[in-house]
Amino acid sequence: MKKWMMAAAVVSLMALSACNNGDSEAIVETKSGDITKDEFYHEMKERVGKTVLRDLIDEKVLSKKYKVTDEEIDREIERIKEAYGTQYDLAVQQNGEKVIREMIKLDLLRTKAAIEDIKVTDKELKEYYDNYKPKVRASHILVKDEKTAKEVKAKLDKGEDFAKLAKEYSQDPGSASNGGDLGWFGPGKMVKEFEDAAYKLKVGEVSDPIKTDYGYHIIKVTDKEKKKSFNEMKDEITFEVKRSKLDPAAMQSKVDELVKDADVKIKDKDLQDVLGQQ
Repeated sequence: MKKWMMAAAVVSLMALSACNNGDSEAIVETKSGDITKDEFYHEMKERVGKTVLRDLIDEKVLSKKYKVTDEEIDREIERIKEAYGTQYDLAVQQNGEKVIREMIKLDLLRTKAAIEDIKVTDKELKEYYDNYKPKVRASHILVKDEKTAKEVKAKLDKGEDFAKLAKEYSQDPGSASNGGDLGWFGPGKMVKEFEDAAYKLKVGEVSDPIKTDYGYHIIKVTDKEKKKSFNEMKDEITFEVKRSKLDPAAMQSKVDELVKDADVKIKDKDLQDVLGQQ
């Protein structure tokens, strides 16, 4: 996440790099003096120049050999959202979605390069597929005691509206105001008792009260992703299984090797040590 927070600096430096030939055009005017493009560029170079330049070199070299699709970026964004939640939203607010997508693309390019030589077996791929569970969307009503849970379930059985009862009874402030809606989630995102119950339900079906450490839940599954066939998911599965075996040090080593093979020459003497050049 830290590198995403630097993404605005990356974009600014990229945009100004073409203007760095003694450009005295003012980009800020004040009564105390102006700030020129040249001043801004050099200040950005001093602060984040080496990190930015390495990212640009990696992107240029790796894009020649590997491709990343919008679908792959979208899938990675969903994975990151699940892992980081509000931190991802903050990064988007501060830097913009376009910048974040570019950073994710670069991460995927590096990953694809690093996993190229990793071997996986058909057995490993099949095992991953068999254990894979698509996401579900569910709502719940959370109450403290079993007696109340049974009362609510009885009302649901008589046809009363789930969302209305969630707003009235649910002790979960995060979902009660939304009619109990929890959004989409996959394996490992809910406590085991809740997850097991939710995955057993059909769309539209309501559970009996489920006890967890939080209290008693009444769960309603409102939607389910359809599990694709093995062949449809094979490329995605292969990528994930290979990534699970990836050593970060090996990733850097592979990228360094490809950059070296590209015969990169850095002309700016202030930045030459980015690749160990002198």
